[in-house]
Amino acid sequence: MRRLSFFAIALFSMLFFSSCAGIQYMSIETREPAQVTLPTEVKSVLVVNNVVQQPDEIGHNIKRLGKSQIDRVKASSDSVAIFYTEALSQFLGEEKYFDAVKYYQKPLRTDNDFWQEVPISPETMSELRNTTSTDAIISLDKLILQTDRTDFFQQEGYTYASMTGKVHSVIRVYLPSMEGKIPVVQFTDSMKWEGYDIRDDRAYAELIIPTQEEAMKQLAVFAAEKMTNVFSPHWENQDRWYYTQMSSKMREGEMFAKGNQWSDAIEKWKESYTAEKRKLNQAKAAHNIALGYEMLDDMDSAYEWATIASDLFRQSTTNDSLERRRSLLFKNEIERRKEASDKLNMQMN
Repeated sequence: MRRLSFFAIALFSMLFFSSCAGIQYMSIETREPAQVTLPTEVKSVLVVNNVVQQPDEIGHNIKRLGKSQIDRVKASSDSVAIFYTEALSQFLGEEKYFDAVKYYQKPLRTDNDFWQEVPISPETMSELRNTTSTDAIISLDKLILQTDRTDFFQQEGYTYASMTGKVHSVIRVYLPSMEGKIPVVQFTDSMKWEGYDIRDDRAYAELIIPTQEEAMKQLAVFAAEKMTNVFSPHWENQDRWYYTQMSSKMREGEMFAKGNQWSDAIEKWKESYTAEKRKLNQAKAAHNIALGYEMLDDMDSAYEWATIASDLFRQSTTNDSLERRRSLLFKNEIERRKEASDKLNMQMN
C-alpha cells in the first residue's frame, strides 16, 4: 500500500485585504481517512455489479410547458450500473490504496426482480475471490435512479428546463473474515441541471440540459466518486487563512509562509505573539501559529494554539464577531483532523 503522511500541501491564492491588519487566504489538500476501515489483510478488492437493470417506465417524470399535470416518461438505464461499477473500480485504483483493484465485467444477477436485493451467496463469493485472487468483494447490490424535469419556456424553438436527478445505491463489502457480518453502505444524493433541450451544435455545452439517460450516467459516476471516499483514504481541498501586516514580525512570518518555510514562520509569529499587548493581535498571531503547526503535521500543537486563539478572540471581540466565529470553526476543524489522524495512520500502515 502507498504510505503517505497526514500532511497538507499549500497552494496560495490572492490577497483578500490590504489594510493594516489583513488576511491572506490559501488552499490546501488534506489527506482524509476512509469512512470504512477494512481489515488489514484486505490488500486487493474485486468490484462487481449485482443489480437488475431498472425498468424503463420507473422513476422519470416531466412537467411539460403549459400543462399542470406531471407526465411519467420512459428512459433506458441500460449500462448505468456498469458505469457505476467501472467508475468505482477506476477511482479506487487511482487512489493507490489497495495493492490491486479488479473489475468483474459480467453482471451477477440474471433475474428480473428489480426491487429485490439478492446478496451474493457464500459459494459465489468464494468462487469470485478464488478465480480473481482478491481478498474482498465490493458489490453494488441496489441502484435506484430518478429524474424530474420541469419545462419553463421556449426560445427559438428550444425548451429551457431544469432537471433534478436522484440516486440511491446500496453497496456491500463481502469479507470472509467477518464471520457473516457484511458491512453495508447506503448512499443517497442528487444533482441538478438547467439549460436548453438542444441536441445539435447550436449551444454551449453548459447551456444544455442532459437527457434522462445522460443524467443517470452522470449520477452513477457521481455516486461512484463518493463511494471511493468511503473505502479509501483520499484528498480533499480546504480553505485556510492567516493574518498579515500587524507588525514586522508578522510580516516576516508571512514571507516564510509564502516560501513553505513553516518552522521559520512559526518562530516569527511566536515572537510577535510574545511582544503583543493587545489580545486581539495576540489572537491573530496564535491563529497563524496554529496554522503553521497544521502545515507541519503537528496536530497536537496546532490544536493547542487554535484553542489559545479561539479563547483570545472570545475575550477581545463581540459575540457576533466574524473573527470569533471563524476561529471557533478552525479550532473544531483542527480537532476533527487530530482525531482522524489516528484512523488514517492505522489505515495507511
